[in-house]
Amino acid sequence: MLLSVILVHYHTPDLAALALAALRADVAEMAGLAAEWLLVDNGSDEDERARLAALPVRRIDPGENLGYAGGVNRGIAATGAELLVVMNPDVIVFPGCLPALIDRLQSGAAVAGPAFFWDDGRRLLLPPAERRGRREEVAALLARRGEARGTRARRRWRRHARRHWEARSPLPSYSLSGSLLALTRQAWEEVGPFDAGYRLFFEETDWLLRAERRGVPSWYVPHAEAVHLYNQSAGREPRAQGWFEESARRFRRLHYGAPFAEALESLDGRLPPVQTPSLPSVPGAGLDLSGLPFPLWVEVSPNPEGFPAAAEFLREPPSGPWRLPQEVEERLPAGTTLTVQVTDAAGRELFRGRLEEER
Repeated sequence: MLLSVILVHYHTPDLAALALAALRADVAEMAGLAAEWLLVDNGSDEDERARLAALPVRRIDPGENLGYAGGVNRGIAATGAELLVVMNPDVIVFPGCLPALIDRLQSGAAVAGPAFFWDDGRRLLLPPAERRGRREEVAALLARRGEARGTRARRRWRRHARRHWEARSPLPSYSLSGSLLALTRQAWEEVGPFDAGYRLFFEETDWLLRAERRGVPSWYVPHAEAVHLYNQSAGREPRAQGWFEESARRFRRLHYGAPFAEALESLDGRLPPVQTPSLPSVPGAGLDLSGLPFPLWVEVSPNPEGFPAAAEFLREPPSGPWRLPQEVEERLPAGTTLTVQVTDAAGRELFRGRLEEER
């Protein structure tokens, strides 16, 4: 069978080289499978194009930034492969990731996604995609308007996240990340292409919701693991936040209807201003977990409301104060503020604080 791996690139040639090296090593372990390597180049300067030319990949230049959805569509249109992997170049697979995903496809899944970590040491699990629905939209809106509502919203989100984090075998799920998706040609033809109306963000959420409505089987594969270096391409695009808000509005109108979307926006305007909770600061030396009941989870979120969040599970106390992995600290922009939560095995919150990256 032919596997086509499609990277959608935007000004990150060094990351593309790292991603390809890990992918090629992983594919080399799969017998009876031929692979081709495609890179849709949504943006490169002359120096970046020269570096991409040295990579063992077929570069497709659409002549403009098609966005992630348009880049995926262009890449898949350029291949007739039966098995497809679409991904960002800021993903580095751990050995065995692609074999586990392809094995799941060959066992009856139409779509499969891995577990993602924020760091090479596999300490911090990244969250699954959020559930999307009218109830979740209202809950997220209210969570920013009061700590009691925020606590309830975090509790619902935490149940969803831990269902994935604690899975020890493949789990039926449509809460997958578009940063790396494996799928069959048949699934692509049944669901249709990504909606290129999304400039950035929500394109895979939209596609997976369409897949769910058609009964196309989708699986989360916890023993397929990868590092997502997170926000490397979008972080280079000053319009990214505006595109996120534009995509969110488009998603709500397409999937919930214009009346609901307009009512939600009206409610947002009538509610009291967003409240930033007053939380204690986490010391620069780290968070002291002594005296807390173990096992426990430490959650880290860029959002003041505390979700979605990455999380580390600790069975026993660490040897010293808890800190972010050094590589994560080094990648954070100066002045980044993170919400840190400590929760017990039942999901009860033992601590909430604010961590400021001062580099």
